[in-house]
Amino acid sequence: MSPKVKLSAIIDGMEMQSEEFNSFLNKETSEVVFVSRSALRTAEDGDDFDHLADWEQQEVNTAIDMLEYEDKYASLPSQSEIDEYDMMEQFCFSQEDESIQSALLNAIRGRGAFSRFKDQIITLGVSDEWFTFQNVCYKQIAIDFCEKEQIDYVE
Repeated sequence: MSPKVKLSAIIDGMEMQSEEFNSFLNKETSEVVFVSRSALRTAEDGDDFDHLADWEQQEVNTAIDMLEYEDKYASLPSQSEIDEYDMMEQFCFSQEDESIQSALLNAIRGRGAFSRFKDQIITLGVSDEWFTFQNVCYKQIAIDFCEKEQIDYVE
């Protein structure tokens, strides 16, 4: 039986993803690993990687392991699956004060929505409330991921 994964490790892994790095859960060890697109390409192409630094070789070896044992790894939810815009919109509608709700809803319209939203939560004094809301959303996404992948977790 695999060790239980900490939800905080899943959440950290989701937050660390970028255009270049993807996060995966090793289901056997419950460890979150980060693999760059370049390491995956090297593993897929079978290119020689002895010239790489030790940490890069380790990353390519992880990528090779992932390719050979696909069922051993689960891709963590990506930024597009997380949908922060939807989170912001839900937060706006959760505000009981109509003036705050209206200001936040106006802030998330059009280009630059994320930066305007962040400015508004500070101006309106609801940034702590937002971060609590966001943490709850990320935690639920992590729980849903674990349940879908049939992975035991601890909080």
